[in-house]
Amino acid sequence: MAIRILITGGTFDKEYNELNGELYFKDTHMNELLTLGRSRLAVNIKTLMMIDSLEMTAEHRNYIAEECQLCNEDKIVITHGTDTMAETARVLAKKVTGKTIVLTGAMIPIKFGSSDGLFNLGSALAFVQSLPPGVYVAMNGRYFNWDNVRKNRQTGIFEELKQVSTSAD
Repeated sequence: MAIRILITGGTFDKEYNELNGELYFKDTHMNELLTLGRSRLAVNIKTLMMIDSLEMTAEHRNYIAEECQLCNEDKIVITHGTDTMAETARVLAKKVTGKTIVLTGAMIPIKFGSSDGLFNLGSALAFVQSLPPGVYVAMNGRYFNWDNVRKNRQTGIFEELKQVSTSAD
């Protein structure tokens, strides 16, 4: 069965306006990236929205969850902005069961040429095929469980949350 790829925007798909220096959305770069990465996977791509994740609302997250529930595929990769990726993962974990969902994104827009997006996409596609059902975040060559990840805003790297010891030391 094919892998469903859902596009939501984020830095992954931003373009650079050379005239005013602003970033904006035009179209997804997913087909270009799959070709560049020489992917031979069967995929079904659907663009849900093209927004910065800081602008994402509860309604947007519910829509993403609904699309995950309704699609026939049980393996789903979602491109998403990194700022609120963990928040969306939390919503999906509560609303979608029986499917393997991997969220990924980029710290640098694909169109900049030195983006981490192609590597993150390849990692997400590999992880979605090998992980058991659940919700995960794939960034920087690692995967994280939805309930044990955060974006470190000082380093720009995703990391596990610190675990609190429950034993008496």
